Amino acid sequence: MSPNFKLQCHFILIFLVALRGESRYLELREAADYDPFPLFSANLKRELAGEQPYRRALRCLDMLSLQGQFTFTADRPQLHCAVFFIAEPEEFITIHYDQVSIDCQGGDFLKVFDGWILKGEKFPSSQDHPLPTTERYIDFCQSGLSRRSTRSSQNVAMIFFRVHEPGNGFMLTVKTDPNLFPCNVISQTPNGKFTLVVPHQHRNCSFSIIYPVVIKISDLTLGHLNGLQLKKSSAGCGGIGDFVELLGGTGLDPSKMMPLADLCYPFHGPAQMKIGCDNTVVRMVSSGKHINRVTFEYRQLEPYELENPNGNSIQEFCLSSF
Repeated sequence: MSPNFKLQCHFILIFLVALRGESRYLELREAADYDPFPLFSANLKRELAGEQPYRRALRCLDMLSLQGQFTFTADRPQLHCAVFFIAEPEEFITIHYDQVSIDCQGGDFLKVFDGWILKGEKFPSSQDHPLPTTERYIDFCQSGLSRRSTRSSQNVAMIFFRVHEPGNGFMLTVKTDPNLFPCNVISQTPNGKFTLVVPHQHRNCSFSIIYPVVIKISDLTLGHLNGLQLKKSSAGCGGIGDFVELLGGTGLDPSKMMPLADLCYPFHGPAQMKIGCDNTVVRMVSSGKHINRVTFEYRQLEPYELENPNGNSIQEFCLSSF
C-alpha cells in the first residue's frame, strides 16, 4: 500500500470514526467495537486505480470511484452502513435505484446525501452548496420509487442505510455526467493541476485536497484590482466581493477550517504556499458580477517538509508559509 494511499485512508478514517455515537445528521448509533479499517483494503486501492469490475456487491462501509451496477444484500442485520461515491472533478454523479427491498416500517432506511457528511461535517459546506441541508437528503422511505434517480451537485455523494432482515437490500446503478463548470470538488489524488472558473455566478466554490500539500497558484483573474494579504485581520478580503482564500484544517467542512491567506487581486504567478494540514482547500468567493478564474497546481508535502522548526504540532497549528 503506497504512502499516498495510506494518508488518504487515515484522513477518511477520522470521519468514519465519527459514525460512533449518535449523529442528528446520519441518525446512526455505532457499536463500541465498530472497526471501519477493513474498508481500506488492497481491493479498494485497485478500485480507485480503475480496475473495479462493472458489477459487484457493496460492503456495509464502502467507497466507489467508478460507474457500474452495485448490489447490497444483508447477510445479517446491518445497522450502520455508508457508501461514499467520488468521481472525477469535472463530473456529476447519478445514483439510480434499480431495486429496493427494505422494511421502512420496521426501522430500515436508505438515504442519498448530496455531498459527503459525517457528524455534522459537510462537503460542500452549507455556505457553498446551492441547496439548504434538509433538501440535500433524498429519503427512499419518504419518496419510494417515485424518485428513482438522484444527481449530485458536485463530484461526491453518499448513501447511508440500515437493513435489519437478512436477504433484504437494494441494487443501484451509478453513472457520471460531464460538469462544464465544476464548483465544489474533492480531489482523488495528492498531486494535480486544476482551473476553477465561476462565470457570472453569485456562489462560493471550494476545491478540497485531503493531504498536506504545496499549492502553487499560476493565474488568478478577478473582476477588480486590490492587494494580496495574508489573513492577519478579521476583515481580510471579505469586503471585496470577489477573492480566493486558502484554508487548512483537519475536518471536512471548509466553513470550519482555518483561513490562511486571502488573494484579492488578479495576477500571473507563481504564488506558492505550503500547507501542512490534513485537508487543504482553495475557495473562491464570487459576487456574480465577473468571470473569476484561478489556476493552481498542488503536490503532497514530503515528510521532511512537514517538520516544524519551532517544534509546534502540525496537527494543531498546520504549518503554512509562502
